[in-house]
Amino acid sequence: MGKRRFTEDSFKREPWFKALCSALTQCTTDEEMANFLRDIGTLSELQAWSERFEVAKLLAQGVTYREIATRTGASTTTVTRVAKFLENGEGGYRKVLNAPRHHRLVSAQSHQTHAESTPQRGERPASVLQKALEKAKNQ
Repeated sequence: MGKRRFTEDSFKREPWFKALCSALTQCTTDEEMANFLRDIGTLSELQAWSERFEVAKLLAQGVTYREIATRTGASTTTVTRVAKFLENGEGGYRKVLNAPRHHRLVSAQSHQTHAESTPQRGERPASVLQKALEKAKNQ
């Protein structure tokens, strides 16, 4: 049997993917989730996932693509790809971020309030996954 390939039409029905989803939902604390993700992902993969999520948060706040690339260090290609999934994906980002479909249509006041609490480039992010990455990197 060759390498298993997921397709957009069928990935949700794949037994391996279903098992992964089930395993993720079994994690009941941030620590359990961080440990599980670290076991199944390389630090590079975890960093990429964390970066994409940070990009999605900033997009949902209405920050410009260029500003997001500057703040996060993500390529503009990554920012564009995340924006595509935020706007037209399965709705996962929108659900978690409580973001409307038109993510760029946020008020300036909302953007300023969120921007004040968003870490600037070089500051340590507050996410559990990011903390676990930093801890693992420093060990």
